[in-house]
Amino acid sequence: MSYFGYQGKKIYYKEYGEGKPVVFLHGNTASSRMFEPLCQLYEEGMKIILIDFLGHGRSDRLDEFPVDLWQEEARQTIALLEHLHCGKAGLVGTSGGAWAAVNAALERPDLMDRVAADSFDGRRLAEGFAASLMDERKAAKKDAQALWFYEWCQGTDWERVVDMDTRALVRCAEEESPLFCRPIGELQVPLFLLGSREDNMIRKDFEKEYEEIAKETGAKIRIFETGGHPAIYSNAEKAAEEIRRFMLEDN
Repeated sequence: MSYFGYQGKKIYYKEYGEGKPVVFLHGNTASSRMFEPLCQLYEEGMKIILIDFLGHGRSDRLDEFPVDLWQEEARQTIALLEHLHCGKAGLVGTSGGAWAAVNAALERPDLMDRVAADSFDGRRLAEGFAASLMDERKAAKKDAQALWFYEWCQGTDWERVVDMDTRALVRCAEEESPLFCRPIGELQVPLFLLGSREDNMIRKDFEKEYEEIAKETGAKIRIFETGGHPAIYSNAEKAAEEIRRFMLEDN
């Protein structure tokens, strides 16, 4: 297993295949394990790089997650690319990882050349986000499939990780903390937005939000008719085909 140092802690990462480097960023309460079943769909022409953000998976734990969690995860992504010296990379972020991916590109466009952002709320959280999140997490703790996923991603301390994440996101919503380090219109790299119409874990008007983001950034948009959260999983083969095409353009 590979690790690199970051602010006195160890962050886990793993590399697959050869080709254009593309970093996959997991969502909240998940880890890089969520991508392992998908890797075979992306291997052709790409070097897949997975990371467990601090406090998740096989990386060192934290006492609490910060309110600006997605900006902090962007900084960890930047540190990984600086550690690897792999040249400009593509970023694929899903759910919470989508915010991390966009933030990383806003902060260091010299290290990234493309961003695919999948299944997220966009520039601001949906109205009632905090209450909906707490209800969803409460229900998840009674759902066998959700419990399996949490433990698969995090290990035996999954409940502590989930509770820390819930607290951080509720604070983020209640304090209306900025989701991006700077306006998304300042993004300097091509952006690809993906989502599914049947996804009940993101804002109901996410398509309109995606269109507004596209006006500011020139982003490409792909909405799948069916499938749950996130689209990269529920529409795995179709999403992989389009993300690979986007990442390998002009390469």
